[in-house]
Amino acid sequence: MADRNPSPDIARMSFEDALNELQMLVKSLEKGESKLDEAVQSYERGVALKRHCEAKLTEAQAKVDKIVLGADGAVSTEPARLD
Repeated sequence: MADRNPSPDIARMSFEDALNELQMLVKSLEKGESKLDEAVQSYERGVALKRHCEAKLTEAQAKVDKIVLGADGAVSTEPARLD
């Protein structure tokens, strides 16, 4: 099974680049034209890319705050619920 820590090249990828590569890997695997070893390697890389994308989304969600106007008119922020 794939290592829980993404390879250095994945760790440096933007969310968009990782998602694009993941989509290409899925399309390739769905065609079923790869040899078994290549398919397993693609699957393992796909798992690492998926984890990287999830981590990037979690990181972005943690940075987003929602501005809230309290009943007394006070302005504050609270973590946004994006789910």
